[in-house]
Amino acid sequence: MRIAVCILAAQIRGGRWPAGTRLPTHRRLAADEGIAVVTASRVYAELEAMGLVSGEQGRGTFVRDLATTPGEAADERMVAADALDLSFNRPALPGQTDLLRQALRDLATAGDLDALLRYQPHRGRAAVARHLRRRGLDVGRDRVLIVDGAQHGLAVTAMALFRPGDVVAVDAVTYPGFRLLARTLGLELAPLPVTPAGPDLDALDRLCRRRRVRAVYAMPTLHNPLGWVLDDARRAQLVAIAGRYGLTIVEDASYAYLAGDAPPPLAMLAPDTTVYVSGLSKSVATGLRFGFVAAPAGLVPSLERVIRATTWNTPALIAAIARRWLDDGTVDDLETRKREDARRRQSLAAEVLAGLPRVAHPSSYFLWLPLAPDSRPDRIAAALAGRRVAVSTAEPFATTPAVPQALRLALGSVGLTELRAGLEAVRDEVVGDAYR
Repeated sequence: MRIAVCILAAQIRGGRWPAGTRLPTHRRLAADEGIAVVTASRVYAELEAMGLVSGEQGRGTFVRDLATTPGEAADERMVAADALDLSFNRPALPGQTDLLRQALRDLATAGDLDALLRYQPHRGRAAVARHLRRRGLDVGRDRVLIVDGAQHGLAVTAMALFRPGDVVAVDAVTYPGFRLLARTLGLELAPLPVTPAGPDLDALDRLCRRRRVRAVYAMPTLHNPLGWVLDDARRAQLVAIAGRYGLTIVEDASYAYLAGDAPPPLAMLAPDTTVYVSGLSKSVATGLRFGFVAAPAGLVPSLERVIRATTWNTPALIAAIARRWLDDGTVDDLETRKREDARRRQSLAAEVLAGLPRVAHPSSYFLWLPLAPDSRPDRIAAALAGRRVAVSTAEPFATTPAVPQALRLALGSVGLTELRAGLEAVRDEVVGDAYR
């Protein structure tokens, strides 16, 4: 068996079997290798444990996309410098570099440069509190904490509030960064079925009656990657369930700025049980690692301790720029312009991908592309990579063993001309794969 495993592993890693290839049946492999069928099954089980293949009941065994590590994939992956990147969003607008240049010039000439060389824990709380009020979340500065981006905010929250083995309810398709965080901290993710309007909240209620659930991780205002915005009724139902079973709500609002007019945040409806996490990386620039957490007063000391343990404070220079832009209207202006930019990109995607099923919010920077049952996302992604177009399969987003047949397309990292070309390549490969 060991020899068969080594040979197949070498062939897969060497590219003989590209991503998405259906491997021989267990019986065929047994006949080819002169081994028992049960041994062939163990060979495939070993290859699956190595992360090289995935078995799908009733369909067979398929070669995995080796560009990401199974179970640990986050949003971003290595993409060739000359490729069109539709796998990760870095939305930027004309003139943003000039804004940064001017901000640095202002700090150099009028700012207190000496202060930027010292520790400055949580500088910017008041500016963030004012910003959050404009988002519909009325919170005092004493309940705001500054972190190194929203991902750090999620990590701080999980490290402060949860322990290994705790059960956290999540959507069956969710943000890969939280999956990675849960795996790192030993948390158990309990997937909730998803509907076009949001998670199945009746399933959450049944889960809580059956098991001790510690928290629920939610993206109520522009879900990544499914684009939904929960309506008032669903928000009220989610808050009621959390209150009934003593759940902490972790509200990820990283993309909330794109939704425009949306119902109140969960943190406004349940301020004593919700930790609200967001930042400026999506709305301003990915390199501006400035995030914020709004938490119940009783949780602030625990969160502060973890911040001190992990970063001490957000770099003073970054915090100074963020404070200026929050207060002088720059952030609000960029968010408005990016909503308009995202709408243009979604309109382009609707035009190019006409006839294909799409799931997206009209002003989001990403879309979910469900595929036909017989299509192979890995195979399509590999074919697109050969055409210098990078996309994500559903695997990094899935919290269930059965991975949806879908692609997730990021629309914000390339120019409109390049985006059209990339989407046309996606359309051609998706349509072509259906006939293979």
